[in-house]
Amino acid sequence: MIIKQTEFVKSAVKPSQYPEGNYPEIAFAGRSNVGKSSLINTLINRKNLVKTSSKPGCTQLINFFKINDELSFVDLPGYGYAKVSKKIRAQWSPMIKNYLSCRNSLVGVVVLMDIRRHPGSEELNLIQWLESSRIPWLAVLTKADKFSKQKRHKRLELISEDLGVTKDSVILFSAKSKLGRDIIWNEIDTFIGKT
Repeated sequence: MIIKQTEFVKSAVKPSQYPEGNYPEIAFAGRSNVGKSSLINTLINRKNLVKTSSKPGCTQLINFFKINDELSFVDLPGYGYAKVSKKIRAQWSPMIKNYLSCRNSLVGVVVLMDIRRHPGSEELNLIQWLESSRIPWLAVLTKADKFSKQKRHKRLELISEDLGVTKDSVILFSAKSKLGRDIIWNEIDTFIGKT
């Protein structure tokens, strides 16, 4: 996709605050500090449309972005970060589940995982829930530049096994080198029915 225009639309915590679902939506889900904001910025060729932080737990709302007046990206709060207060963490899970359950314009979820970690119960439960809800999803391993080519392919094999999917269905991504950017766009086009 050629990116001509991107804009932040609004932040929300509950369905009554969501913008109208006029465009197909792609949601980005993952553990805190996994690189959701960096991935979105890389996809749209912008350095800072989505605020990035080295401090985990910064995205605490559901953030909606409009792309080319034809698509929406939705940045979901990161999960699994212990240093955020229990009260805030307790609010995130229903916030994310409400969005995923009731958003009719949602056409796919990009599930981000750090290549350096094995998928935990949060990732596996999310994927199982997406499967049972028949919501298409895509697994992306972020921070692939942290490893040599040989080591990253070994990690890809191990994590694919953990997820119970073929390694061809998991995408390696690096915000630094833009590795995987075009493949992710191809998958997004498939989600929105453009291919």
